[in-house]
Amino acid sequence: MARFIFVTGGVVSSLGKGLSSASLAYLLQSRGYKVRLRKLDPYLNVDPGTMSPFQHGEVFVTDDGAETDLDLGHYERFSQVSAKKSDNITTGKIYNDVLKKERKGRYLGKTVQVIPHITDRIKEFIKNDSSKEDFIICEIGGIVGDIESLPFVEAIRQFANDIGKKNALFIHLTLVPYLKSSDEIKTKPTQHSVKELRSIGIQPDIIICRSDRSIPLEHRKKISLFCNVHINNVIETVDVRTIYEAPISFFKEKLDNRVLNYFKLRPKKSVSLSPWKKITKIILNTKKQVNIAIIGKYVDLKDAYKSLDEALTHGGFDNKVRVNLVRIDSEQLKINEIKLKLKNISGILIPGGFGKRGTKGKIEAIKFARKNKIPFLGICYGMQMAIIEFARNKLNLKRATSSEFDKNGLPVIGLINEWNKDGKIIKGTDKNLGGTMRLGSYDAKLKDRSLIKSIYGRSLIKERHRHRYEVNINFKEKFEKKGLIFSGLSPDGKLPEIIELNNHPWFIGVQFHPEFKSRPLSPHPLFSSFIKAAKNHK
Repeated sequence: MARFIFVTGGVVSSLGKGLSSASLAYLLQSRGYKVRLRKLDPYLNVDPGTMSPFQHGEVFVTDDGAETDLDLGHYERFSQVSAKKSDNITTGKIYNDVLKKERKGRYLGKTVQVIPHITDRIKEFIKNDSSKEDFIICEIGGIVGDIESLPFVEAIRQFANDIGKKNALFIHLTLVPYLKSSDEIKTKPTQHSVKELRSIGIQPDIIICRSDRSIPLEHRKKISLFCNVHINNVIETVDVRTIYEAPISFFKEKLDNRVLNYFKLRPKKSVSLSPWKKITKIILNTKKQVNIAIIGKYVDLKDAYKSLDEALTHGGFDNKVRVNLVRIDSEQLKINEIKLKLKNISGILIPGGFGKRGTKGKIEAIKFARKNKIPFLGICYGMQMAIIEFARNKLNLKRATSSEFDKNGLPVIGLINEWNKDGKIIKGTDKNLGGTMRLGSYDAKLKDRSLIKSIYGRSLIKERHRHRYEVNINFKEKFEKKGLIFSGLSPDGKLPEIIELNNHPWFIGVQFHPEFKSRPLSPHPLFSSFIKAAKNHK
């Protein structure tokens, strides 16, 4: 039977529960155990798919087509275990499932209540699809004390009683702030947070204390005393210089040993931290850097392109360079400013997105990259903008556009009505926005003697998609006559997946999101190649 680890947060949000969970997963894996990570989100949206990146940050996509919280990206990058639909759930999804059952009469006329019906559904999610793992780490979104989180906290309290306390461990992550005015580290917020947790019926077994400086032993003893947690299980996590130092930091604090001791388990193997030390050294000490411009609509919020930022950084690891990300708001990018703003840029990337806003700046930036031989990577929407730019300026199709934002132009990009998935026809729609796109992993066949095939080193690839509009295959011949090659297609040859430009050092557009499959210990080849081209750009 799997052992369950529940990670809650207190005092303030965004303390790093996801990163802490992911780091613990890596350490337990290194000790020889099989680990799965899950996220329970308290918001009422069924999933984050229709939420603005400014509200929620990036929407992460799994192989099986789930739109999930960005913390699942952390989980995958650190544990290298691909997440599934069964690894992320929201309050909205829980209530949706329960209300559907109620409408069908499944509760036999009973009054449907938060307890037991909502909490029972949460418990079903926690244990579902979890037969082969040694540990399942469940992160609870938000912080203890939030009204939205109460059903989840109650559910994990019940769950621990159901499976026996010896099979469940509670970790609570809190903030231990430093007050500059009084030159003091304060433990009171942690004490109150744990008090709140205990009032709901949960006694934490381990407390992780987030701080911007080392916490003196006397303060840790104080937390131990007032929170009823053994001093050895009061773990400090001082702000790290890069997130890839986190596993090193938690190993020094013996977090993995504390967890194994609780479950009365012994390490099967020793932990190797050399990969993380190597990565950290490149990030912190490498002097050579390349400037990569990310030109998009959501650049003001760093988390909006979280996986993309990480994938570009991973590409730097492979090339032993530090990647400096220059964020440019496409909506504010004026034609007469492009040359100045991109003066010291070695690579240009246009990320995914939706809607008309900011398209003019993106198209002009692509034109600049094409004409000035600057390495260019267009992802999803970025590839579609490259198609429109080329159609207008090289094919002289001035009305070329996407039907997503212009119904009267020439649709070189259009809404797809149906597509093939593993031999089955799937219907698309623009009526309901949530979960109706081409989502998840799809195959693409790569053209012989193409740049993209040399990058991947094989003819058939699988990549994750999240989009509703596609490049119009009917224009393929016209594009290729002018040097824009459709170097990757869906297996049935109907959907363009990859484009590349002849007579250019490195110009590629992909309909999928390769950033979702990049890992710090195994960088995605597309980003490694892009950074290499940027490194060699003069």
